[in-house]
Amino acid sequence: MNYWLIKSEPFKYSWSQFLKDQVTFWDGVRNYQARNNLVTMKLGDLCLFYHSNEGKEVIGIAEVVKESYQDPTTTETAWVVVDVKPHSALRFPVSLQAMKANPNLSKMGLLKQPRLSVIALTPDEFETVIQMSNESA
Repeated sequence: MNYWLIKSEPFKYSWSQFLKDQVTFWDGVRNYQARNNLVTMKLGDLCLFYHSNEGKEVIGIAEVVKESYQDPTTTETAWVVVDVKPHSALRFPVSLQAMKANPNLSKMGLLKQPRLSVIALTPDEFETVIQMSNESA
């Protein structure tokens, strides 16, 4: 299994809307590195769902339920989407500030390439964020 972080601005697509929809395709990716990450995603991979710009926190976990296919919002064949569904909410959101302060996350892609919208995570990074959520008060 692989682990990822997917980013969305809450005013465009929030965790609460995701819960209502139950399944969505992850579209709008127009960066080749992020696109390559979408292509690499496999069924069952888990993704941290991150609210960017507003909130700046990991709020939940999504699961990949369909591997990459042509982005239906464009005719440009370079762009793909994956289908994701909610897996679980985090016990407590984990803020960007908290992640920056955790030495175990110092090499995390979110901190190294903050503008990238789909980011690969190591299993340790994924588990560290989950632990942080469970320990927050």
